[in-house]
Amino acid sequence: MRRLFLASLTAISFATSVHAQSNAPGPLATPSGALEFARAERDFVGMLDKEVFDRFSADTLTHFDEVGNASDTVTRTLVQTDSGPVLYDFRRRPPLVQRSGKRMTVRRVFWQGDEVVMQSSQGWFRFKGGVLTKLQSSTTTYH
Repeated sequence: MRRLFLASLTAISFATSVHAQSNAPGPLATPSGALEFARAERDFVGMLDKEVFDRFSADTLTHFDEVGNASDTVTRTLVQTDSGPVLYDFRRRPPLVQRSGKRMTVRRVFWQGDEVVMQSSQGWFRFKGGVLTKLQSSTTTYH
């Protein structure tokens, strides 16, 4: 019974920090300006205040957003692209754009300080400082 309780408690703590995926093109409020995604021929473009800051290939738009508690603005977002996840950090202007360089389909995202932990079809990965690292089994709890 104790094991079931601990498993339930862990699941609840994970559920509160997971940000659902979205396909909303925007506009979304960020500290850097209004974020929008739009189709440009076969690609998508990311725009801040109607100014293009990035272009990526993807069949459909899918992103995972971190929302700041105080202002309800999107501070970071992880975008699923054909060439792998791309992290946009809107806490600065122009936004920081970091490409993972590994093709994968992201299922869930956890935001931990300056790192992003994601579950993909290929396992668990950490993306921090522009470096993607495959996670091995450990005792670290992400929430």
